Formats: sequence, C-alpha cells, structure tokens
Amino acid sequence: MSKYLSALFLFIIFLGIYFAGSFTKIPFADCVGFVLDAEKGTWVTAATATTHFLYINTVILIKTLSGLDAIEASRLLVVVSGAATVSVVYLTVRSITRTEWTALTAAFVFGFSFSFWRNAEIVEVYTYNSLWVSLFFFSMIRTFSENKKNHILFSSLFLGVSLWVHIQNILLIPALLVFLFYFRQEKKYFYSSLLLFAVLFSSLFILNISQGYPFNSPYSSDQGHWVEDSLKKDTIQYVKDFFISFVYLVYNFNLFIFFGITGAILLYRTNRKMFYVFTAGALCVYGFSTFYAVSDNYVFFIPFNIIFALSIGYGLSSVRYSSFRKFSWVCLLIPLGYVLCYHIVLSTEKGKEAHHFKAYKGGLDYYLLPWMNNNVGILEFTIDKKQAPEPIHWMTVSALEYIAILKSKGYTEEEIKKL
Repeated sequence: MSKYLSALFLFIIFLGIYFAGSFTKIPFADCVGFVLDAEKGTWVTAATATTHFLYINTVILIKTLSGLDAIEASRLLVVVSGAATVSVVYLTVRSITRTEWTALTAAFVFGFSFSFWRNAEIVEVYTYNSLWVSLFFFSMIRTFSENKKNHILFSSLFLGVSLWVHIQNILLIPALLVFLFYFRQEKKYFYSSLLLFAVLFSSLFILNISQGYPFNSPYSSDQGHWVEDSLKKDTIQYVKDFFISFVYLVYNFNLFIFFGITGAILLYRTNRKMFYVFTAGALCVYGFSTFYAVSDNYVFFIPFNIIFALSIGYGLSSVRYSSFRKFSWVCLLIPLGYVLCYHIVLSTEKGKEAHHFKAYKGGLDYYLLPWMNNNVGILEFTIDKKQAPEPIHWMTVSALEYIAILKSKGYTEEEIKKL
C-alpha cells in the first residue's frame, strides 16, 4: 500500500475515533474561554502567551467561512488537527525506518496516547499546535533520511509558524539550531532558513510592541506568574514533579516505553547528528514541562511525546525486535488499558475519595479516560450555581460571559445547559 494511502487511512480512522469521543458539552479548564473568543468573532491582533494568535484566528476563520457556530468550528479544527498529526507521525516514522508496520504501530500508539487523545476531544490549542510541531519534526527527518535539502527551509517555516500557535515552542529552538548547524555547508538553505525563522519569530515582538505591549509580552502573561513559581519549589517538590512526569510517560505509552528507550539508543549508535537534534528538543520540553508550576502541566509534554513516539517507531525497526511484528496489534488494546486502570483506581479508597472530590466535573472519568462524550459541562454547572471544592473562578467568569451572549441571541437556559 502506498504510504500516502496509509496516511489517509489513518487520518480517516482517527478522525472517526476523535469525533466519536468528542465532548458532548463544553468541558471545564480553559475550553469555555476559547469558545467565548470564537463566539465573539473578534480577530486576535496580539500574540501574547495566552492569546494563541493563530489558533483563535483559525477557528474564527472556519466559523466565518463555514457558518458553523463557535463550538462546532472549534471541534472541527481540534479533531481534524489531531487526526492529521497522527498521519504525520506515521509518515515521519515511515521516512526514517522505511518499514510499514513500525510506522503504523507508532502512529496508533501516539494516536491512542492519553494526553494527545484527551486534547483531541476537548476545545484546546494543543492538537493544532501538535500538527505544526509534527511537521517541523517531519521536515528535519526527511532532510536527514531522504536528503531533501528544501526541507531545511520547511523546518524553519513550520517551527516559526508554530510559535504563533503556542509560545512554548521556543523550547524547540535549540533543536532547530543544532539541526541547522549540521547543514551549515548548504549555505543557500542555511541562511534562508535562519532568515525565515528570524522573521517569523521577531514578528511576534514587532506586532505586540506596535500595539503598546511590553517587549516580553510574547512569552509572558499578566494572568499568572507560572514560570517564576516554577523556580520557587523546594527539593522535595522537584523530586515529586519528576516522579509525576514519569507516571505521565507510563500512562501515555505503557509497555511501548521500552521501544522508545531502545529507539533512542539505536539512533545514538546509527545517526548521532539526528540523535543530538532530537535530544536537544526533548530535554528542553521534558524539563520545562516537568517543573512548570501549573495544574495541567501534562499537556506541555505533548511535543516531547511526539518525539518519543518517533523513537518508539525507530526502536521497533531494530532487527532484534522484528519478531514483535506479529504482536504489534496489541497497540489496538491501549483503550482497554485506560478502562482497566479506571476500574482499578476506582476500586481503591483513595480512588473513591478522588472520584467524589472531582465529581463536579466528572470524577475519575475526567482524569483517567481520554474520551469526553457524555461529559459534565461548565455551562450547566454555572447556570445551576453549583459549587466546586476548589477554585475555578476563571472558568465560571468566561462561562457567565458566554451564557450572557447566548441569551442575547435567544437561547434559553435549558438550551444552553445542553451546550
């Protein structure tokens, strides 16, 4: 089968999976804020750390051109981006391994990884961001494995554009610089790539400064001091953070962690230049995400998870694991693993306590199962004036504003509760 037919096949499969499991009602966290921005339809003109310039404007563009409402326009972008990213992961592994079954397995493992799957089911920026990041990785690997010199330029393009989606991608700049260093003899592409990336990156600052924002606005926010707080933890907390990051890795990749590790070792032995490029990106992203002082830091690991999925594919391509091909179908059982973990945790006293404490947004269903259909909605929670056992005021403020807009358009409270 042609690799492009396989990519299309994967896209259709995961498009169906992500649509089927997509949220029934607007979930908690930042989701309602994104929908509210799309509902207002006001183009974002500043690229700060929390505005997500390209994501919001893309949703508004889809909403304007298609006639879809803000919720469905957001769903369409998130789900399509998620399915497309899985296909890009497949094509990337296929490029480096030249082996169909390893590429398909790595794509399914990544597509079913909890963090990515969850974000493909809610209104968030991370699957759209992952698409641009995966294209960045794809371009670099094609340059190495297929000698596609024009992809040097594409690498700078895709990483530069990704900064307009999420500023976290500055953590991948070291990977780009190491990559360009290895191709510095290709002067035509080397200097063009540096210039292209410099233009895209500096444009963030130029745009904001022209509107009166401070110089550091592209990577800072007046909504919190998360980076500063990340540096104020004690040693015990840093150790706990590292342990939690490993738990995230296990929950995302289960037994395939072994192949991810062996893939990194194999790459070190066979192509050190590529190894150092991806190690530069992986360490920066993993380190930042591990210690970043936000409650939902698991989402910041997703660019690292893409790298790890590529490593899984490369590890599987080793001749010593060729016999695993007949068992590669076990990746299709990953969803059952989430169900099993859910029931195991729910059977414990601590699990029951956590399920009860988080019941206001779905309990353990929200935290351990990636699909979000039949979920608890923030609008219904807000309208019914329910109380949460922890602060969620930043969610309800956006929810109240969105509810007011919907009421002004003739929606009743009962209709809004279903959204």
